[in-house]
Amino acid sequence: MKKLGLIGGTGPESTLIYYKKIVYGANKQVGKEFFPNLTIESLNVFNVLKYCSDRDYDGLTRYLVGGINNLVAAGCEIVSLTGNTPHIVFDALREHSSVPLVSIIETTRDEAKKQGLKKLGLLGTRFTMEEDFFKKPFREVGIDVVIPTGHDFDFVVEKISTELEHGIVKPATQTEFLNIIQRMTVASDIDAVVLGCTELPLLFDGVTLSIPCLDTLEIHAEALLSAMELSR
Repeated sequence: MKKLGLIGGTGPESTLIYYKKIVYGANKQVGKEFFPNLTIESLNVFNVLKYCSDRDYDGLTRYLVGGINNLVAAGCEIVSLTGNTPHIVFDALREHSSVPLVSIIETTRDEAKKQGLKKLGLLGTRFTMEEDFFKKPFREVGIDVVIPTGHDFDFVVEKISTELEHGIVKPATQTEFLNIIQRMTVASDIDAVVLGCTELPLLFDGVTLSIPCLDTLEIHAEALLSAMELSR
């Protein structure tokens, strides 16, 4: 088994979900008396968002590399980020890391390709939706990615930063997100929606969507369990 290290706190709520999925997923695979040894380096999501807002990608890289190095010092053999937005500097992080990094974007792209999807609607932070780092890997394999526009775009950005990052889930917000997905389905003819923020599962827990859903956290957690090589 390889020891996993998680860059958490981006944000705290999604880190908790990752922890449970990894721990209990490993337990299910290996046996009832097994829980994996892993380490979490909890960083500040608002620092990450400030670096992105300032377009200080060198500063963001240094901030995250510091966390990665701490995980490596703790004996971690593979490392992962628990947020989509920090992947804006993933290529630079991969260059600076002495251990393999498992990308949430690459694993989600592979799953979309496996399902034969051709056009996706992306929901996430402003940076995940506006910048090209998330869309490019999909485009390279022939999958188009579209985002909400106008008021819908602003609503998604605001509710992630002011509610979901703080663990706040409001029924009215859930209803409007469902309306946004429906409008994207009609306007852009998307095959599926991508929950491109790892806090979004909080909002859609127990909800059946009208179109297929790619939950980046769920897909990523499964990939991490595989990378841990639990059976070895």
